[in-house]
Amino acid sequence: MTAPVRIAQLSCGADYSGVQEEINTAARSVNGEIFFPDIALKDIVRDFDKFGLEVRSPDLKLAIARAMALVEGRVDADAVFIATCFRCAEAAIVRNELRRYILEHSKLPVVSYSFTERTTSGTLLTRMEALTTIARRRALLAREVQEGITLGIDSGSSTTKAILMKDNKIIGKGWMPTGEVLKSAHGVVDTALAEAGMKLSDVQAIGTTGYGRFLVGKEFNADLVQEELTVNSKGAVYLADRQHGPATVIDIGGMDNKAITVMDGIPGTFTMGGICAGASGRFLEMTAKRLGVDITELGPLAMKGMGDRVPMNSYCIVFGTQSLVNALAAGSTREDVAAAACPQRCRTGLRAAAPGSGHQGTRTHGRRHLAHRGTGSRDGGTLKDKSRRPAALPVHRCGRLGTAGIGFYQKGRDRCRPLSISK
Repeated sequence: MTAPVRIAQLSCGADYSGVQEEINTAARSVNGEIFFPDIALKDIVRDFDKFGLEVRSPDLKLAIARAMALVEGRVDADAVFIATCFRCAEAAIVRNELRRYILEHSKLPVVSYSFTERTTSGTLLTRMEALTTIARRRALLAREVQEGITLGIDSGSSTTKAILMKDNKIIGKGWMPTGEVLKSAHGVVDTALAEAGMKLSDVQAIGTTGYGRFLVGKEFNADLVQEELTVNSKGAVYLADRQHGPATVIDIGGMDNKAITVMDGIPGTFTMGGICAGASGRFLEMTAKRLGVDITELGPLAMKGMGDRVPMNSYCIVFGTQSLVNALAAGSTREDVAAAACPQRCRTGLRAAAPGSGHQGTRTHGRRHLAHRGTGSRDGGTLKDKSRRPAALPVHRCGRLGTAGIGFYQKGRDRCRPLSISK
């Protein structure tokens, strides 16, 4: 059995809130080991003063000192998990600054999370899985050329996708709404194989990702089962030809949203939303239905309108929809309403995935916004705005990112077994 991935925890209030054991359980499920960096009292005083951020909480001061010990190499770790209580504004600032500091001064993968008293190990599982994937499979993530015949299946909450690749080229693809998970998976695989003129027996390696990855992986005897964070980011930089240098990937899915920073093809830090439906693709589906168009037609409709003519002042999916209804009642055109709704989901997704994290501006400064995928990718207009920079990737290809990424990781008949996930 491989050695556990050592995950350094920088936190405040996890014990008091009763979530520490949930954090430990999530880490153990993916063969990770949580530990708290040991530092001397004199180092706490010195490092806190050196960091230059005034905070009152002793636990936050300790977290700052531990972060500096990790960056300076005084403590060894494979990854970093930063966790603070969602109620504390001071902790949110520290969480943001520590993530920024570690990302800019080390190569350690980092994830931060704002927990509540009801946070469970299941909520944390995908985050921990991505952390251990980056730490354990760095060489795999760094691959730039796909070889052989590989199949990737993305079993998402809203849609199921499949991509068939041969020697670094996409030769078959399939897409359909997710109904029965296995039936949908077989449907898209059959479509991809038919397009390529191949049989399943011709495929040399199979990978699965998405919410149904474990079930689908078992059904197809997959060689690689991997969470969507690392898969989507790799698929994005591959399709956008941005495997070198910094980039940002925005994923607005049917159930949650993600903002991922990537350097040289390898994810460095990421955040996940999911509590608020206002940042998910569900809002776009509701908007399309209200405007009487298919979700795939919403983007082209938005590109014909001017979103600044319609006020969108609400973060919430309920009140955001009400704003659109009021605008239509006041005489706004469908084009203007669509143009207001699409970029709003991008901005809301960044806020919900990373409140106060810097992903909203300074964190993506100098990074090319590559793409978004999931439900939001199908409308084609969500990234019309956001810091006035267009996405580098044509949006009609974004829904294939997860599957292209998972197929990309396979190399001919290399057998890369999935992580062992404890149910």
